[in-house]
Amino acid sequence: NISPISHSLTHSDKHKHRNKMAKSPETEHPNKAFGWAARDKSGLLSPFHFSRRDNGENDVTVKILYCGVCHTDLHTIKNDWGFTYYPVVPGHEIVGIATKVGKNVTTFKEGDRVGVGVITGSCQSCESCDQDLENYCPQMAFTYNAIGSDGTKNYGGYSETIVVDQRFVLRFPEGLPSDSGAPLLCAGITVYSPMKYYGMTEPGKHLGVAGLGGLGHVAVKIGKAFGLKVTVISSSPSKEDEAINRLGADSFLVSSDPRNMKAAIGTMDYIIDTVSAVHALFPLLSLLKVNGKLVTLGLPEKPLELPIFPLVLGRKMVGGSDVGGMKETQEMLDFCAKHNITADIELIKMDEINSAMERLAKSDVRYRFVIDVANSLSPP
Repeated sequence: NISPISHSLTHSDKHKHRNKMAKSPETEHPNKAFGWAARDKSGLLSPFHFSRRDNGENDVTVKILYCGVCHTDLHTIKNDWGFTYYPVVPGHEIVGIATKVGKNVTTFKEGDRVGVGVITGSCQSCESCDQDLENYCPQMAFTYNAIGSDGTKNYGGYSETIVVDQRFVLRFPEGLPSDSGAPLLCAGITVYSPMKYYGMTEPGKHLGVAGLGGLGHVAVKIGKAFGLKVTVISSSPSKEDEAINRLGADSFLVSSDPRNMKAAIGTMDYIIDTVSAVHALFPLLSLLKVNGKLVTLGLPEKPLELPIFPLVLGRKMVGGSDVGGMKETQEMLDFCAKHNITADIELIKMDEINSAMERLAKSDVRYRFVIDVANSLSPP
């Protein structure tokens, strides 16, 4: 499953960056930094020396403890979407400790446990930003594979440290583990935001979750915390036991079983579709009741076919959603801490990342890799 798309770098962005910063990544900023980067579309990650900016008046410097491995990281390092700007240091599910704060920073102090998610910049003055929807700002900058406000390139969380404007830093709640809580910064908010916006929070209503991966397994947990009846819709019959007994789903539907699917027609109020491969929407729309809502979060490489008849004849809706803004992301973290919601993770060392990416490409992870950055990343 896949989280929202990495920032598209236009040709003018790249040209501006190259003109402004002819220096190497290692010398363009004052502070030396180290991480792992991909240099070409092979996607192979290896040690990378670069630099971070000084901590400004509004900045928080974060020593990174853990960083989740998102499907977007995999797509980006392999340039699957066609706009990766190498070298790229992935990682946007970051938990760490604030080691320095600027003089204008009021929300955080040194020693605080903090999170950094998918975005690290926006104009902070447009209509979207004024509504705490920084993720929809036209000038929004993602945590990596993007150009920051100073015209230099953003590098992500597969690294020792990161410097971020305070608006894009999150307070990590007490009781929420740093390692298994890290994926909430992308996977968590990616499912929480549409559930809130599209009204998928009414106890007793029936939610279908299509796809049981990084996003889907968190959607099950958050859906149950909202008091919904949750059915997992999956093409893998082998996942039924873990969906129900481990994640707490109420029922399981095998999407490749026509009899199963027919029996469930018209039974669901909402469906969160996390499937990132090209797939048919008609069977999912058939599962919805009148006025049902299908919200797609996956990003298939080719357009999906949208059948109109079931929409018109059932007054159904198909929508989409990106990650949330900073206010809503903080709300999501606090909600997950209150309800003891974390991701199911497999903790890895930095030098295991390439084999982890190979396994991620085969969906061979239950359900999120997290890199133990602080205990395994060291310069050669």
